[in-house]
Amino acid sequence: MKLLKVVSILLFSCIILNAQPLDVKSKKDGYEVQLQSEKSLVMGNNTFIVTLQKEGKVLNDAKVKAKFFMPEMPGMPYMEQEAKAKFVDGKYKFLINFSMGGTWQYHLMFKTADGKVHKIRASVNL
Repeated sequence: MKLLKVVSILLFSCIILNAQPLDVKSKKDGYEVQLQSEKSLVMGNNTFIVTLQKEGKVLNDAKVKAKFFMPEMPGMPYMEQEAKAKFVDGKYKFLINFSMGGTWQYHLMFKTADGKVHKIRASVNL
């Protein structure tokens, strides 16, 4: 029994230590979009960074917002967190607070100067 506890603790420690920050690159309507987290995702506050480029040039005039949500499940209500990003040092930053572990779906939306809204859909796991 003690051996099982020791192995479990070591395995859990390795998982925690090997956790990596989020770094997702995608393309949408000719734009290169990179979504990163400052650190590994955790329950609680997480800072995200979005970089938008078109033809190698950084977009600094877009409006960026994100919605992270977990669908309703038996015994658990629908959960949602939304944030508007601020443009800081050539990147868009926003904060999301995850209330629990599990799979969170997200919609990352950005509105460009031409008035078009572009949306990327994906998910993250805590």
